[in-house]
Amino acid sequence: MLRVAALGLTLVLAVWIGAGLVVVALAGPIQPAGRFVDIGGRKLRLVCAGPATSPKPTIWMEAGAWGLAADFSALQQRLAEQGLRSCAYDRAGLGFSDPGPRPRDSRAIAADLERLMTASGEKGPFVLMAHSMAGLHIRLFAGEHPDKVAGLVLLEAATPEMSRSPRARKFLSRFRLIARAVAAANTLGLSRIAYWNGDRIGLPPQGAAEKRRAYVSGRHARVAAQELLLWSIDSDQAARVAFDPRWPVAVVTAGDPARFGGLADPRRAPADASHAGYFENDPSAGHANLLGLDHSDAVLRGVAHVMAALPDNVSRR
Repeated sequence: MLRVAALGLTLVLAVWIGAGLVVVALAGPIQPAGRFVDIGGRKLRLVCAGPATSPKPTIWMEAGAWGLAADFSALQQRLAEQGLRSCAYDRAGLGFSDPGPRPRDSRAIAADLERLMTASGEKGPFVLMAHSMAGLHIRLFAGEHPDKVAGLVLLEAATPEMSRSPRARKFLSRFRLIARAVAAANTLGLSRIAYWNGDRIGLPPQGAAEKRRAYVSGRHARVAAQELLLWSIDSDQAARVAFDPRWPVAVVTAGDPARFGGLADPRRAPADASHAGYFENDPSAGHANLLGLDHSDAVLRGVAHVMAALPDNVSRR
């Protein structure tokens, strides 16, 4: 009886994985946007948009957990329409980038980012934009490389202050379990059947196609899970660096403002610490689609605040 059940389960899994592979195969090949930049024996995918001659600082984007450059494709489109330049990239092992050495904590990610900025030829200082967990990576990077920072735009972003919030710790504990489960499912190919649901942001066609590819990639899921499981370490690393209150900071959140305590929301701490802080919550948006074509107005207002608050002598050098 047990053998029959095991055989039946094996057949079901085989059909499920096979169907998923067919779905992906029928979608055809995809040519990723952007270019590949060598940062010392390995390459990271970089996508820049907007005029190269804009006098305003370039906005450098860091995607959240499970994210890649495609997450920002809608925002890049809208920022380019306003004459602003932006650059987004795939972290090592995610999306189309080569893998990097472990552990993939904030320190490793910040080191890769510094190398990529230098190798890219893009001129700083930069306005750093971070979504979700990337708030920790950008906080560490900013503290270690203040000369490269003009301001911060934090979108539903994690902060070191969240580690002191009981609600946030409870949420993180659940999120770790989800990360392990998703990584295992993607490695086995169980998520490939959900290929067409990969874009939950609301992206332009190219970005949506890239996001769907990442959504069913076993390697992408495994590296993303490795990153996520280091959240506590990342938070400690970010908490140890200095925060310059002269940086203009915009914090934009989505959904119910009481989720993390309303006015006591630890995500708004960087805006409260800045001499030119801005906070906005968009109750109509969600954690992911805040970056999308239909829900990004609040993000653009945050960017406008940071750009307007920059000193007159801050421009791309």
